[in-house]
Amino acid sequence: MFTVCAVIFMLFHCISAEVDSKDLRCLVCRAVVEEIENIIQKVDPRKKVDVGSYRLDSDGNQKHKTVPYARSEVHLTEVMDTVCNKMDDYVRATYKSSGELTILKLITEAGTMNPDMSRVDIIQDSDLNKSLKFYCDGIVEENDDAILKFFGKNEENIDIKLCTDYAKLCSQSISDHEDYEFEAKDEL
Repeated sequence: MFTVCAVIFMLFHCISAEVDSKDLRCLVCRAVVEEIENIIQKVDPRKKVDVGSYRLDSDGNQKHKTVPYARSEVHLTEVMDTVCNKMDDYVRATYKSSGELTILKLITEAGTMNPDMSRVDIIQDSDLNKSLKFYCDGIVEENDDAILKFFGKNEENIDIKLCTDYAKLCSQSISDHEDYEFEAKDEL
């Protein structure tokens, strides 16, 4: 019942607007990074996986080691295969205060309606936000090696390193990071 009422409410408060695909791709990239991080954080840190070659070296030994499962290539590959399904939970919107484009997750991780819904106007989308998943699929496919590298090493500022520096989807740079963090908190 709650979801039906929320959907009806959103439909009556939607706006129609043209969206710049470059800005949208940047926002989707950042959402992908956030979703991957959320998935990784849910994995038990004690869970390990053996990695390495099953070939024998000249001494008859196998070269392999045990690494945390959450950031292993095996797990990250599985995550990349499914992360774009999360885009079904997002909508395009603009902030009422600034008119700035955003994509907003409708339901929080706790299962409640996103409290930021009152701060945005939903953009009516004829393709029912299927383009968000389409952009996500493209970003993951085109940048799979970088995603494995950045998340595998647990690097900081992955959103900026991946979406700006590597994929060139956003204009935000590492030097602007302090401003970026402040703006993100301000928008939320």
